[in-house]
Amino acid sequence: MKRKHFDLYKIFIYVALISLAISIIIPVSWVFLASIKTNAEFYGNPWALPQGFNIQNFIDAFQIAQVGDFILNSALVTAMALAILLVVSLPAAYVLARFQFKGRKFFNTLIMAGLFINVNYIVVPIFLMLNGWDKSLAKSGLQFFMNNRFVLALVYASTAIPFTVYLLASYFRSLPKAYEEAAEIDGCGYFTTMVRVMFRMAKPSIITVILFNFLAFWNEYIISLTLVQTKALKTLPVGLQNLMSAQKAATNYGPMYAGLVIVMLPTLILYILVQRRLTQGMTLGGLKD
Repeated sequence: MKRKHFDLYKIFIYVALISLAISIIIPVSWVFLASIKTNAEFYGNPWALPQGFNIQNFIDAFQIAQVGDFILNSALVTAMALAILLVVSLPAAYVLARFQFKGRKFFNTLIMAGLFINVNYIVVPIFLMLNGWDKSLAKSGLQFFMNNRFVLALVYASTAIPFTVYLLASYFRSLPKAYEEAAEIDGCGYFTTMVRVMFRMAKPSIITVILFNFLAFWNEYIISLTLVQTKALKTLPVGLQNLMSAQKAATNYGPMYAGLVIVMLPTLILYILVQRRLTQGMTLGGLKD
């Protein structure tokens, strides 16, 4: 009887996983195929295979819609946000996980509370705060906080700190003190032990954090739309939205889907490269042989 229930459970799991895979693969495949179709093919059977490889859609996306500039902006903002995030979160997570000090419980509670804040709900206060600071600077003829890629990256990093510190601290807590004791015997100080020993041990978790936050920063739309109004500084998701609006109005769907493919490719490539370590960062811990 137990065996029968176990078999039914396995069948249910496989059916659910296969259904989920199909629901993801079919739309993604359709977008890739649509990106190489001519405009005339869209007025026939939308599910038909393309008759050829129409690379002009990608050329139009780069030349007419300036997707290349949007990609550069997204790459710069994402890289800066990840760098800021790791520089702040790695030491913070290590200290909270491995040291006892006054106020530790308060900071842990603060980090946990940050996990429950939906960033989309605080976009307006962030905008009003930064815009107010810019109005103060305007008296001196300066503008810094709005339409600034570094400030946008700083906001991205700040909103991701709670999740990142929580994940990294959980991993650091799983590592035994034997590593730190061995480093201390070898004459390493706190900083050297943290950078050369503990951070290297946390590499799977760091890779997981980088992947999750890369996906979040690369695809972020609301904050970028709110804080950046200058067209030349817009990130890829915002620029793609403008492209989609323009191409729909012109009933020219090829470049629109080519833009969607350009957005998806970096995330797909990154996921393929690090998929083996994605879950490893959340589960590994302890001494290795």
